[in-house]
Amino acid sequence: MAEIILHATPRPPQGTRSARRLRAEGKVPGVVYGMGGDPMPLTVDWRELRAALVTEQGLNAIINLELGGERTPTLVKEVQRHKVRRDVLHIDFIRVDLDKPVEVEVAIHLEGEAEAVTAENGVVDQVMQALLITAKPADIPAQITLDISSLEIGSALRVSDVELPAGVTTTVEPEEAIVTASHQVVEVPEPAEGEEAAEGEEAAEGQEAAEGEAAEGDGGDAAEGAEGGDGS
Repeated sequence: MAEIILHATPRPPQGTRSARRLRAEGKVPGVVYGMGGDPMPLTVDWRELRAALVTEQGLNAIINLELGGERTPTLVKEVQRHKVRRDVLHIDFIRVDLDKPVEVEVAIHLEGEAEAVTAENGVVDQVMQALLITAKPADIPAQITLDISSLEIGSALRVSDVELPAGVTTTVEPEEAIVTASHQVVEVPEPAEGEEAAEGEEAAEGQEAAEGEAAEGDGGDAAEGAEGGDGS
């Protein structure tokens, strides 16, 4: 695994206007903290940061911050992005000891095809997107892979079904579901209040018309009976 080095420049704590100016210059404001050291505001070049984040390890890559003539191993703790453009607005790094385990979340990737679920027109639902694991920084996997081929309607794959790499553990309960399979639920839309009222009125009008026709029919029979009586 190639070493990732990211050059950083210390910066004084400043407000929003200064941060906007930095981003306009292709810089990303951030901070590094942890391991008992004071938080240090910094800036990094956006292009270098992007290159550091798109390796196989993704956000769990060990990034050696070169700051003030020293290199410090770090992990990305948080990335703040613009809600629409998804630009990186701010980044937090946390200092790590390469010989000590840390807790991080690792994305869960599903592989395989749940053919039994598909055959019954069911749906697979991934209810857990990432798993909290404990490992030394160098042992953190890029992702956790889970094969869903054995899934059937009404079944689930749980944390206990995950095969963690050597040196990786998790404190998440083994019975916690990661993926479930169920029948599709088809919702029948309820008619709007106006439609219900219209349907009620139509039904009432239909009932009244039927009753009217019946009454006319009864009246006609009675009249015919009366005429027949007179003729006799």
